[in-house]
Amino acid sequence: MPDEGHTRLAGDRRPGQPGPMSQQESAAARLDGQMRRNLFLLACCQAIGQAGNTMMFAATALSVATFYPYRDLATLPVTMQHLGVMLWVFPASLLMQRMGRRFGFRVGSVFGMTGAGVVGLGLYTANFVLMCLGGLILGYAVANLQMYRFAATELVPPSHRAKAISWVTAGGVVAGIIGPSLVRWTHDQWVPLYLATYAGMVGIHLTVFIIMSFISFPRVQETKAATEAGDHAGGAPAPRPLREIASQPRFIAAAIAGMVAFGTMSFLMSASPLAIVACNLPHAEAHWVIFLHVMGMFVPAFFTGNLITRYGTTTVMSWGIGLLLLGVAAGLAGMTAWNFRVALTLNGIGWNFLFVGATTLVTTCYRPNERGKAQALNDFMVFGTTATASFMAGFLQERLGWYPLNWFSLFLLAVAAAAVFWLRLQPLPRHASS
Repeated sequence: MPDEGHTRLAGDRRPGQPGPMSQQESAAARLDGQMRRNLFLLACCQAIGQAGNTMMFAATALSVATFYPYRDLATLPVTMQHLGVMLWVFPASLLMQRMGRRFGFRVGSVFGMTGAGVVGLGLYTANFVLMCLGGLILGYAVANLQMYRFAATELVPPSHRAKAISWVTAGGVVAGIIGPSLVRWTHDQWVPLYLATYAGMVGIHLTVFIIMSFISFPRVQETKAATEAGDHAGGAPAPRPLREIASQPRFIAAAIAGMVAFGTMSFLMSASPLAIVACNLPHAEAHWVIFLHVMGMFVPAFFTGNLITRYGTTTVMSWGIGLLLLGVAAGLAGMTAWNFRVALTLNGIGWNFLFVGATTLVTTCYRPNERGKAQALNDFMVFGTTATASFMAGFLQERLGWYPLNWFSLFLLAVAAAAVFWLRLQPLPRHASS
């Protein structure tokens, strides 16, 4: 079994380097009907689950503002959700490695139903602390949602990793329609405002729970047996310490890029509804901007994998940073409805390129018997950044305003650009193979 820590994606070839697959490799890399079916169902779970997450982003700050006097803390329940992701990601990942993906994902759906219910109860009783607790519980469900992209790579041959990540991520396109639409339809159906939205989120996670029953993930026993057989044959080395995995230049650059991608996206998206309403624009405009943002996040996923395969991960990640910069420029150019629309749409597209590229890099940094801790460490760092960004978003928006948030985002993007540039200067692994 090849060492996955030294496997190079086809899209990372140096200019002019040949890399055609042999007929035998090409045949082994084809996707059969079962693989496509599993990816489709996983993309459906991504679409529905991400819709619930979008509803949380779109509704929470505005729902808190209906009863809580401290508007600079309006994004705290969302921050608690990100903090929950950071706290739950290691237990969730290790549970899946022990009990299997399906079991772990369904546990995540149960947490999702519970968390959405608690947030709704907090709104109904005007209890801000209870809403924050619900966000913390929802963090477990979101931690599972983010692992769909890693699970997708386990359902296909290695040469299809980037495409599998991209295809499953593309499920967010449907989320971008379902989520904001449900918020628009439900926000005023019950009293208080947005109570029906959280009830809809319970139904969202119940639906994901049911669909998971029909996805055929690799069995835990089969994975363990294959790993042990490889160990006895001398083909699969023992798991490396987490410090050794995390010290690889690829892992460092991928983690930094993922942190900046999610941090910048969350920083601006979490604050945008408050900024839009502060400009005396209607609540419906905030819902529309979030819709455009989510479309920007996920529509490119239909072709991001192909772009990575053709041009390379670092090139696509660089495009992502450039698009995020353009989004910041649009945000700094004015505070009209169209400024918000363009800024958040470009922000979403840039996030897609940078984050899908970063995730693809991460999957080349670990072996199968190291996946649980490596994936968990990556998401721990990504969502630690996201939690901080979402909290600071509401605080800075109320204290300083929309423009300082955009100026600070330039600093985050400079860090990502430095990481990608540094990675491009690294020599290719000696044992890399096409």
